[in-house]
Amino acid sequence: MSTSGPSDNPALASAGNIESQGDPNHIQTQTPLPLPAPEDASTNKIDMSSGSGSISMDHLGPLVVNKDGTLSRISNWAEMSEIEKRNTMRILVKRNQIRTDELKAVQAQEGTDAERRAEEGS
Repeated sequence: MSTSGPSDNPALASAGNIESQGDPNHIQTQTPLPLPAPEDASTNKIDMSSGSGSISMDHLGPLVVNKDGTLSRISNWAEMSEIEKRNTMRILVKRNQIRTDELKAVQAQEGTDAERRAEEGS
């Protein structure tokens, strides 16, 4: 029966922990590579003719505002054709604006309700 250490397991070795050759109790950690600086990342600015200003996108594509207010990305943005990207952007801009307005309205309503409860408690 053979035993294997972390250095024998490629998954553990690639995770950043590598067992030292001399001392089995000593673990070296590797520093992850940093992200590129913001000025290094390529961004595209798109003029929105609907009057809602402009938005900036990077190579990952536009942000999607979910119903709960979280943000996500379109996973296959890089594989989309230009017409698919334009159509997606057209729909996404409208939907993001609607969802953002709804979330702001809910937040304002919750603030008003909290003020009312505070006044009643005084």
